[in-house]
Amino acid sequence: MAQESGLYPLLFFFLLFLSSLCDCHLHPEAVNRAVSNQTGRRESHIVEEIAGYADVAKKIIDLAVSGAAQNRSYTRLADFTDTIGNRVSGSQNLDMAIKYMYNAMTQDGLDVHLEPVKIPHWVRGKESAEMIAPRAKNLAILGLGSSVGTPPEGIEAEVLVVKSFEELKRRASEAVGRIVVFNQPFVSYGETVAYREYGASEAAKVGAVATLIRSVTPFSINSPHTGWQDYQDGVKHIPTACITIEDAELMWRMAQRGLKIVVRLTMGAKTLPDADSFNTVAEIKGWQHPEQVVLLSGHLDSWDVGQGAMDDGGGAIISWEALSLIKELGLRPRRTLRAVLWSAEEQGGVGAQQYYDLHKVNMSNFDIVMESDMGTFAPVALQFAGSDAARKVMEEVVKLLAPINTTKLETHGEGTDISPWLQAGVPGASLHVADSRYFWFHHSEGDTMTVQDPRDMDLCSALWAVVAYVVADLQDMLPR
Repeated sequence: MAQESGLYPLLFFFLLFLSSLCDCHLHPEAVNRAVSNQTGRRESHIVEEIAGYADVAKKIIDLAVSGAAQNRSYTRLADFTDTIGNRVSGSQNLDMAIKYMYNAMTQDGLDVHLEPVKIPHWVRGKESAEMIAPRAKNLAILGLGSSVGTPPEGIEAEVLVVKSFEELKRRASEAVGRIVVFNQPFVSYGETVAYREYGASEAAKVGAVATLIRSVTPFSINSPHTGWQDYQDGVKHIPTACITIEDAELMWRMAQRGLKIVVRLTMGAKTLPDADSFNTVAEIKGWQHPEQVVLLSGHLDSWDVGQGAMDDGGGAIISWEALSLIKELGLRPRRTLRAVLWSAEEQGGVGAQQYYDLHKVNMSNFDIVMESDMGTFAPVALQFAGSDAARKVMEEVVKLLAPINTTKLETHGEGTDISPWLQAGVPGASLHVADSRYFWFHHSEGDTMTVQDPRDMDLCSALWAVVAYVVADLQDMLPR
């Protein structure tokens, strides 16, 4: 649709011009009424235009959920993750994954190309932790991304257990020369993840020699969860790993009894020079405005545990599947549909930032950017970030999802990989799913195909395809 910010001034001056011709005076209220009537007519036209896509939306949904493409996204994800496995940034497995997806999407008849990026290359190496006192016990650990390793002989030191950064500061004198164990309770991922990200530097500031951090999850079966951590500038880099909830609480109880706890930690982690990689891009070119883009995405990399099926193999696959559904129905929208499978999201959206830096010169041609990175469980709603005028359009678009009962449009469209576009004012959307179990498996050995469900993935693919196609085919771009 035409940009409203440009429409109102033009209408205002047109009315003034008419008034000058007839030598009459137009009251400001009359101008406002005219503008309001014009806006109302435009909104009515938009409602009618989008409602006209009901049959097409139903065809997409039927194909995905009960037609020839039923279970296809699940099968594609299983084939991919079973063949490649996990895909950490800089690894040979990630290279293999990119080649796999390039070939698969090309064979699917899509226009596919690779865009070079430089990404971090951190290697875990061998790692172990053992409680030496007050009794012998092996501790399950996962080193955190970008962590330094220990000396070859490891680090053996007494443990200081704390439940918060505030407690660490209060007991700073006790931390010198010790391994700090953070037994922070899980509040929410957004709040609790600060301990994983910054725990090592906060402990190093008060003289700790290493940190063991309770995994950022509300549920555990003695399984640690990994993730990225950031060293602060000017602070000594010390080894850091996550331990299980069970072991963190065990050491907390021992500490409360006044027992001396000693742990031996060995980590072979190291950071290598940045690696060459690619963002993988597949397209259906628009027939009228090929330069204008509706972008849908998920990230191809994962952590080096589990299969990376949930985080974020599912998001990558449904972004491919959405294009497949549209192509299979012989549909071609006005604008280009572009699926981007990002590299190095887990290290902070590294590949996506380089994509943004390369393409932001054409920012005005990006209609909407979409990201799926919270799992592909049963879809609940579409989350959207954009102007009020754009929201009104999207509220009509999601009504087309009535056959799968996901007609809710929520606020706060988000995603690490699309955040630069959102911050620049480009409309964005993310997939809200029934994700209550997401952080049970997140960044752990539990992230496998077992947590996926074929019907849930069909529903996610249908939602993704309907929204992307309709927005790409509307006469006008979403208003900024």
